[in-house]
Amino acid sequence: MPHRILSLDETAGYLHLPLADVEQLVKNAEIPFEKRGHRVVFVRHDIDAWASQRILGLSSRRLAEYHQQSTDRTRGVFEHETIMPEMINPTDIDPAMKAKTKASVVRDMVALADKTGQVCDPRELLASIEEREALCATALPGGLALLHARHHLPYLFESSFMVLGRTIQEIPFGAPDGLPTRLFFLICCQDDRIHLHTLARLCLMAQKTDLITELLQAPDADAMHACLLAGEQEALQGKRRGG
Repeated sequence: MPHRILSLDETAGYLHLPLADVEQLVKNAEIPFEKRGHRVVFVRHDIDAWASQRILGLSSRRLAEYHQQSTDRTRGVFEHETIMPEMINPTDIDPAMKAKTKASVVRDMVALADKTGQVCDPRELLASIEEREALCATALPGGLALLHARHHLPYLFESSFMVLGRTIQEIPFGAPDGLPTRLFFLICCQDDRIHLHTLARLCLMAQKTDLITELLQAPDADAMHACLLAGEQEALQGKRRGG
């Protein structure tokens, strides 16, 4: 349920963080929490929003550290260390979206996700994404946005997947650098263990490779898909080298 209450241990596991790190975040009042008697608890939907926004804003070094933690804690969820081959296919990519506004982008991305046949309730998904964007834009510097639902509920999707849209024209989407956006991922994770890891992986790829430029220049959906697979391999190789 969206309002599920989490303990310290459950929150540490959900966030892919050591318990001591979560305790320090509480001590510094850097994470939303509640006191119930002598117990510290966390409201799941508050943690969802806090965690996703934190990942989107991490520096290169801190993102690499967090990504390693989320990788370690999701071993066994995916068959391989790479996740792009399991999360997205060329048919899940629209290289020429005609949307002209933020609202129409969100609607078109939900429609693209619905075409996969894996969305159980498109209207609920649309409302949840709009609610998430109202909290804070999911756009990153450089022309990329990582859309996702406000509440990550297993019954919204048949399985975990992503779709990617590239708009024909630039869209003002609230990026921190003030520049417009043309690339839009919609992350649809049925399993909350991998939602934050997927966010971290895409952020790492955007920071460590020329993925954004290559996706903007790719001629079609097949080429964009190939860019994603290659970009993930490059980011992981850089991580292994300590880059």
